[in-house]
Amino acid sequence: MSKLKLGVIVSLEGGPEEEIKKVRELDLPTCQVSCWNQELLNDQNAEKLKAASEKYGVEVTTMWTGLPGKAVWNFVEGPATIGLVPVATREIRIKALKRGSDFARLVGVGSVTTHVGFIPEWPGDEVYKGLVDSLKRVASFCRANGQSFWFETGQETPITLLRTIEDVGAENLGINLDPANLVMYGKANPVDALDIIGRYVRGVHAKDGDYPTNGRELGRERPLGEGRVNFPVLIPKLKAMGFSGALTIEREISGPQQVEDIKRAKRILEPLC
Repeated sequence: MSKLKLGVIVSLEGGPEEEIKKVRELDLPTCQVSCWNQELLNDQNAEKLKAASEKYGVEVTTMWTGLPGKAVWNFVEGPATIGLVPVATREIRIKALKRGSDFARLVGVGSVTTHVGFIPEWPGDEVYKGLVDSLKRVASFCRANGQSFWFETGQETPITLLRTIEDVGAENLGINLDPANLVMYGKANPVDALDIIGRYVRGVHAKDGDYPTNGRELGRERPLGEGRVNFPVLIPKLKAMGFSGALTIEREISGPQQVEDIKRAKRILEPLC
C-alpha cells in the first residue's frame, strides 16, 4: 500500500508564487488552493499559479472555491447564508463555482471544492429539490472541464450527503472529508462516518476540533492532536477503504503560531501515512 501524500491549504489571496513557495518551505508535496475573492480567479493568476506549482514541484490537488455573499458560521444564521442551499444567492454562487472551475482548468487542477451548506434532511423539501437540480448543473460544468466536484463536509449529516450524491447521480462527484467539521458541527464521529460516505472521499482536511458546547455556536477548532478527531484510527481506515488522495493540513488561525501548528501536524501525520 503506497504512502499518502501530505499537503497544506493555502490562499490565492496571498499571491500564487508566495503561497506555493511556503508549501515547499514546509517540505510538503501538495496543497489545496483556497480563494474567496472572485476577482483573483483570472487568467494572469492562473498562469502564475501553474508556473509556481511547476517551479516548486507542488501539486495543487483541488481549487477550494469560496462563494460570494454573507456567510455566518454558526447554527442560527448559517442555514440561511452558507453554500448553495440559500435560494436567494444560489445563482450567483453557481456562477462563482463555474468561474472557479474555469480557473482550475487553466491551472490543470482536476477538482473544485466548496461547502454546499446545511442540506435539508427531508428529500421532499422544495429547497432540497432545487439544490439537487443546481448541483447537477455544477457537476455537468465541471465534467465538461475534465474535473470532479467535491463536497466539503461540515453542515450536513453523512446520510444526507450520501442521499444528495445519489440523487444528483453524476459520476464526477466526490467528498473532501473535513473530520474536524463533522465534530465541530456535531454531525458525526468522523471514523464512523466513513461507513456511510467513505467510498466517496477523494481528499481530506487534516484538521482537529471539539464538539459544540451549546446549540448556537460551532465547536472550537484545535491544533491537530488536541481535539476529538482520532487520526490514528481514521487514516488507517481510509487507507483500508482504498483512499489514495492527499491529507491537507488546515489550521484556521494566522501568524507564527499557525506555522508551528502546521509543522506539529506534519510530525504527527507522517508516521500514519
